[in-house]
Amino acid sequence: MPDDDLTSRILRIIAETQRKDPAQVTIDSTFEELGIDSMDGINIVFALENEFNINIPDEAVKTIRSVRDMVEGVKTLVAGGGAAAPDTAAQPG
Repeated sequence: MPDDDLTSRILRIIAETQRKDPAQVTIDSTFEELGIDSMDGINIVFALENEFNINIPDEAVKTIRSVRDMVEGVKTLVAGGGAAAPDTAAQPG
């Protein structure tokens, strides 16, 4: 199921950027429990933006407090493409 794959990719990215054991990072983890501060959160956002070719709005970043928040936000952006980064192939060249 694509959602499960997307979730597992997000969990892996969070674990890698934070140098955590992937078993520690679950959908129900809060950033506080994982010791993730605002700077760590920014690093995670950059990694996710690169992985999924999306643009996570600054206003949304400020409201993310848990892994579930991050997963749901990325799923919305990937599915809807609303705030996704522009496709460079579509630009006149």
